[in-house]
Amino acid sequence: MAHKENIVVQNVVFSYGENEAIRGISATFDPGKFIGIVGPNGCGKSTFLDLLIGIKKASKGKVILDGHEIGNYSKKELALRMALVPQKFFINFPFTVMEVLMMGRHPYIPRFSSPSASDYKIVEKVAHEFGLTDFLSRLVTELSGGEIQRVVVARAVVQDTPFLLLDEATSNMDIKHTLDILNGLKARVAKKGCTVISVMHDLNLAAMFCDEILILRDGMLHSQGEVSEILTGETIREVFEVNAEVVKVGANGNLRIFFNEVIR
Repeated sequence: MAHKENIVVQNVVFSYGENEAIRGISATFDPGKFIGIVGPNGCGKSTFLDLLIGIKKASKGKVILDGHEIGNYSKKELALRMALVPQKFFINFPFTVMEVLMMGRHPYIPRFSSPSASDYKIVEKVAHEFGLTDFLSRLVTELSGGEIQRVVVARAVVQDTPFLLLDEATSNMDIKHTLDILNGLKARVAKKGCTVISVMHDLNLAAMFCDEILILRDGMLHSQGEVSEILTGETIREVFEVNAEVVKVGANGNLRIFFNEVIR
C-alpha cells in the first residue's frame, strides 16, 4: 500500500553554540520519491537529517510530519513512521545478525512479548534481499565495516516505515553491494510508495538513483528539484568549486558527471 505522508520543513534554524549550522531552510519531501541530499563537507547535511527525524530540535522553525510537528510524536510513533541509517554505527555487544535485524521490528512487538512468525518472516525476507541469509547466525562484532553497514541498512528496511533516512549509508561498501542496496531501495520506492531521503557523497550515484536532489551550502538550501534541473555544470562549479561536464548517457538518459580541474 502506498504511503501518503510528507515532511514539510519551515524556515528551520539550528546552532551548535554560537555556530549556526542550519540557517533558515524550507523544503518539502513528498511521498514516493528517492531524494538525495548533497553538498560540500561541513554544509550541514547530517545535522539537517537529524532535524528531519527529530534527533535534534530546531531552535527556530518547524519540521512537520504528516501534518503534525515532529516533536509531538512519541518515540514509538516516530519509529513506526521513520527509520534511520546513521553514518556511524557502533555496537560492542556480540549480537547475532538476526538479533540486530529483529531490532527493526521492536516498534511492532508489544512490551514483554516475543517476535511473531510474521516478524521472523519479514526479517528473513529482507535478509535474503540484502544477501545476508548466510550471516544470520554470525556475530556483528566479527563482521567487516561494509558487512555491518549492510546489516544496519537491512535493519532499517525491516522497520518498514513510510520514510527511510540514510546518512551516507553505503560509504563503507564496495561498488557491487552499493549498487545492490541502492537498486533495492529504489525498487521499494516504486513498489511501496515510501520515501527515501539519503545524504550522498557521490554525485554520480545521486544522479543515477535519485528522483530529486536537495543541495545544501553553508547551512542553507541552495536548490531543490529534479535531478536534470539541479545537477548542472554551473551548479557543481558554484557549490563544489570544481569544473565538471554533465552529459546524458544510456537509453534512459541518466546523467553522468565528468569532473575536471578544481577551481583555485
